[in-house]
Amino acid sequence: MSLIKRVLMTEKTVRQSEMGCYTFEVARNATKEQIRRAVENLFGVEVKSVNTLIARGKTRWSRKGHLIKPSKWKKAVVTLKEGQKIALFEGV
Repeated sequence: MSLIKRVLMTEKTVRQSEMGCYTFEVARNATKEQIRRAVENLFGVEVKSVNTLIARGKTRWSRKGHLIKPSKWKKAVVTLKEGQKIALFEGV
């Protein structure tokens, strides 16, 4: 199972990337230290801090009138040390 599932690319995360903060969707059982090691190994950078939170799924109505509640997911905001950069948002 992969620890880092995907990179979150929103207007807010693109702006934060200019300041050295990158946001990822990660596995629910991942710890901060595991996320730190995975980002350092995957992108070859030094991580300053890792903040995590559990995002709740947004409840919505389906086209057939059924209530749909997606499951919760975990988000990690990774701050890199000064001078470090990940080339994820280049050209965005």
